[in-house]
Amino acid sequence: MTRVRLEIDEVMIHRPKKRWKLYFVIAASHPDDKNKMIVTALPSEPFKLSKRHDNSFMFDTDEVGSEGLFVLSQEIPRNRELNVHIHLRHTRRSSRNLGEVLKDIQNGMGKQAFDIVTDIVGTASVPWLVIAKKAVPLIGQILSELPDRDFGFLSAFERFGPEFEDQTEIDRIKDFTGDASLVYSWSVDEEPMIA
Repeated sequence: MTRVRLEIDEVMIHRPKKRWKLYFVIAASHPDDKNKMIVTALPSEPFKLSKRHDNSFMFDTDEVGSEGLFVLSQEIPRNRELNVHIHLRHTRRSSRNLGEVLKDIQNGMGKQAFDIVTDIVGTASVPWLVIAKKAVPLIGQILSELPDRDFGFLSAFERFGPEFEDQTEIDRIKDFTGDASLVYSWSVDEEPMIA
C-alpha cells in the first residue's frame, strides 16, 4: 500500500513586524468520499514568532530524524491527486483555542458541515470537520469574519507523478495570497504488506 504524507517545514512572514502568533487552517480531500472535504486548525495552539526568529519559523531542521509539522498521511488516491488548501492566520489574543476556530467554521457552514471526526488521515488526536466539497469556498468567507488577521491562502494540490519514483520526498515553496511564504513537503511511502 502506498501512502502520501504532507508536512509543513517553514513559514516566512514578509512584514516588518517581528512578533506573531500564527496557526494554519487546513482543508483537504476526504480520503473516502469524493464529495466531501475535511478541515482542521494546526497546531493545537498558535506558535509564536519573536524578534529572534526574524519572521521565519522552522518546523523541520537539518538534524537526523527531524520532521516538519505533520498535517496528514493517507493512502494515495486512485487518481494520484490530492487537493489541500492552507490558510495562514495571526491572532492577537494571548491564548487562542483552535477548537473554537473549528466550531466557528462548523457554525458558519450550517447544513454543509457534518461531524467532527478524529483518527482520519493519520491524525488520531487532531479533530477534523467533515464538510461538503461544494462548501469549500465558504471557508475563506468564514475566516474573514473571525477577529484574527488573515495572511491568505495557498493551494498545496499535488499530482503524484513520476518525479516521486526517483525521490520519495519533494519540497515545495509557495507564496500565500498575503504577505507570507510556506515551505512544505510531500512524501510517498510504501508500506509493507502484512501477511
